[in-house]
Amino acid sequence: MNKRALILCTLLFGTFLLHAQGPVRDRIKTLKVAFITEQVGLTSEEAQQFWPIYNAHEETMEDIRRKERAQIHANIARALELSTNESEQLLDNLLALQFDKQKAEREFLSKLRTVIPAKKVLLLVKAEEDFKRQMIQQFRKRRGRN
Repeated sequence: MNKRALILCTLLFGTFLLHAQGPVRDRIKTLKVAFITEQVGLTSEEAQQFWPIYNAHEETMEDIRRKERAQIHANIARALELSTNESEQLLDNLLALQFDKQKAEREFLSKLRTVIPAKKVLLLVKAEEDFKRQMIQQFRKRRGRN
């Protein structure tokens, strides 16, 4: 990642933290879109095909995460109290959700491969990891100051 992109992302994120006026999730999404666009280097034609696929995938993954929170995490906290049958059912649900995640990721990468070159798909994977890492670092820095 070049220094300019890192500085831009850091400034945007810092501004976002200082002037939080609205849903945090929307601001993070805006930063993520800018970061991905910069890092992957999509042409305008590629972007027109890429973003609908990406956004649909993000919605699918958010639905799966919601199900995880509702079905799994609430019940795992009381794992010691669950009966054998309840534990079996919870584990089956967890495995099904993990399968759904894996399936969604495979379908997503396969679809992307048809609209952008494989190299840019790999750059996307890297950009998403880099973005997460930067967000975590910024969060830790911010918490350290408070």
